[in-house]
Amino acid sequence: MQRAQPKARSLPDRCRRRSVAGGLAALVVAAAAAGFPGAEARAAGGPGEPRPVTPRGPLGADEQAVIALFESARGSVVFITTTERVINPWTRNVFQVPRGSGSGFFWDERGHVVTNAHVVAGAASARVRLADGRAFDAVLVGASPAHDLAVLRVTVTGERPRPLPLGTSHDLRVGQSVFAIGNPFGLDWTLTTGIVSALDRELPGEGGGIIERLIQTDAAINPGNSGGPLLDSAGRLIGVNTAIYSPSGASAGIGFAVPVDTVNRVVPRLIAHGRFIRPTLGVRVEEQINAALSARTGIAGVFVLEVEPGSPAERAGVRPARLQRDGSIVPGDVIVALSGRPLRRVADLLAALDERSPGESVTASLLREGRPVELTLALGSGR
Repeated sequence: MQRAQPKARSLPDRCRRRSVAGGLAALVVAAAAAGFPGAEARAAGGPGEPRPVTPRGPLGADEQAVIALFESARGSVVFITTTERVINPWTRNVFQVPRGSGSGFFWDERGHVVTNAHVVAGAASARVRLADGRAFDAVLVGASPAHDLAVLRVTVTGERPRPLPLGTSHDLRVGQSVFAIGNPFGLDWTLTTGIVSALDRELPGEGGGIIERLIQTDAAINPGNSGGPLLDSAGRLIGVNTAIYSPSGASAGIGFAVPVDTVNRVVPRLIAHGRFIRPTLGVRVEEQINAALSARTGIAGVFVLEVEPGSPAERAGVRPARLQRDGSIVPGDVIVALSGRPLRRVADLLAALDERSPGESVTASLLREGRPVELTLALGSGR
């Protein structure tokens, strides 16, 4: 099928259009010559001048407090950019290209910078830019993907930024004011405000665990805010911004931060060991098998599948499950609580161990063939 071709305009049509346009132009010129009433009024008023500025009083106390908080904390916050190595498939040459960006903050006077693990994961290099414009190459000290935390180190020449004051997160209350500083979409040193919207939120972490006790906030957190500090109204660090819930990828008023109590437990271990070493009972557990056994037996807890030789669990007499010839599993001990903290799944056990240190004594509450048993163990050091 051929498209219908538009008809060519005749010469008289084009002439009529030009006549109309010329008539309109003539009317405009005539009106200008006669003078519009508005033009006369403007001429009578003299030359145009700016309006006078209305003076204002001093800033409110709440505004002054927020300004002081930002100006005090700004110098401790950094802008992190990363690169990755790319291989040219034709020449096999290796070169670095920009990978991403994020935020971070100074942890101590030794040049340690805390950020999210996902900000630096897979990066070939990282560069830290300070609020005063200076920039330094950074080296990775350690990371814990399970907590989405990482530590970089920079050698700062000249004046060193101050570390942020440290707060606590276990005593936060819903409704408290919070302040996020970071570099959303590369817009450096942006301040957003909000409240603590909820507490004790969970997000899945790497390795099958969960990141527990996250702070939920409605302070705008966008890509690039990751790794930046969440502060309370006293300017103290109470969390590390880590994630948002958003169908669009931009802030939807639901952001999450790793609580500072977790940060203060994990970061020193990353600085000391380069990785987070979780204390261990010396038992093997697995989430999917655990869920199946729990559904089959109606018992909520952590089913012990194996006991490692020479481990704290073996020394305490923990009994593992038994595997039958037909492949079925006969449950052994079920850990239902650790030092009074109830356990319903494997992630609960991992989170409970996160809060402990190697060598620390704990009480394991077990179910053994339906009977309650309590054992005291000294936690070992994980791998």
